[in-house]
Amino acid sequence: MHETSRLSVGVIAHDLNTDRIATVHYAQRSWTPGPAWTIPGGKVDPGEEIAHAAARELHEEAGLIARPSDLRLVHTIQAKEGWDGGGGFVLFVFATSEFTGELANVEPDKHLEVRWHHSADVLPNPMFPTSKAAVEAYLAGGPAFSTHGFDTASGGHQLVGT
Repeated sequence: MHETSRLSVGVIAHDLNTDRIATVHYAQRSWTPGPAWTIPGGKVDPGEEIAHAAARELHEEAGLIARPSDLRLVHTIQAKEGWDGGGGFVLFVFATSEFTGELANVEPDKHLEVRWHHSADVLPNPMFPTSKAAVEAYLAGGPAFSTHGFDTASGGHQLVGT
């Protein structure tokens, strides 16, 4: 198995009427140095289609419901090391403004809170670096691909195609 064969997803749920993005505040876990903000997302289950995984994670983590067909791939990140120290992963980040439901902390055992964040404001801090890079790229209109953890001279994150 290739070290980056693990797949994960994130969803930028963007309420265009209020220009806000759904964010999730993770509690400290065994694989994080402390609480950190991110966008709704998680692991792709074996055999699961990536867009279906993204829609599932959006609902499981934030209570929002989106059809996989309403998700648009906006950024992909290849990370050298994963959240759990088990090797690299590839993160597929989707965006959607087509969703229903109310933003809710569906997993209070994992998350401190969920919150709408105005897109013009500075992103909440600390934020997972891969989520931060994806949201910033989305808001700036690109690029569509970046890496994390390979280029230590740039703080470990490199945008490709800029």
